[in-house]
Amino acid sequence: MSHIQVQDDQGVRIISFNRPDKRNALDLDMYKQLTEYLIAGEADNDIRAFMIHGQQNCFTSGNDVADFLKNSDLGPNHPAVRFLFCLLELKKPLVAAVSGAAVGIGTTLLLHCDLVYADETAQFQLPFVNLALVPEAGASLLLPELVGYQKAAELLLLGESFDANTAHELRLVNALVAPDALLAHALDKAKRLAAQPPQALQATRQLMRPHKHRVQHQMHQELEEFGIRLGSDEAKARFQAFLSK
Repeated sequence: MSHIQVQDDQGVRIISFNRPDKRNALDLDMYKQLTEYLIAGEADNDIRAFMIHGQQNCFTSGNDVADFLKNSDLGPNHPAVRFLFCLLELKKPLVAAVSGAAVGIGTTLLLHCDLVYADETAQFQLPFVNLALVPEAGASLLLPELVGYQKAAELLLLGESFDANTAHELRLVNALVAPDALLAHALDKAKRLAAQPPQALQATRQLMRPHKHRVQHQMHQELEEFGIRLGSDEAKARFQAFLSK
């Protein structure tokens, strides 16, 4: 069974993480599928918006660490790298529904979404420094712009988890929704986007993102430093401790 599931509904491509036994940790095959579904949806005129979600108790716990360490050459063809730049280049809007853990990429990908909804169980974390790494997905630029430098420093340098109310206060989340209504609410918003005039919708979205080239440059810098950090002694020690748990 695929760990990434896809369904199209009234102009919305719904993509879901489906690896509950690993708390929806993303391995390289999942990154490949995510990118393929997004690229195919971009090329399909019948698809006008995307929605992404996990299960009711978990969005994603981040990277599958063991799989990632076996494939740590972060060149342009690395599945995780391709996914990150695919997010940046999306022309069609992206909606996220977040329940439970949203760790690492589970939080940074939200910075590329247009609308984000969460329930009260959502828990966010950016534990990159905790693992002797640096942020990815342009988070070192996008997060300070969204929440201010001091709060971004708290979230990125301490790497502590924060709850749904905090995420809403920080404007990372548009609204909090009851757990049993979350997916329906997010899908309704995605369908409303899909019903809008598509060219005007996409043009407006692009106008709201005039700093895309800055983000792209920052992502390249992050990946370069990420690769260096990944090979460092302190990262090896942190990952060994993590995997031994």
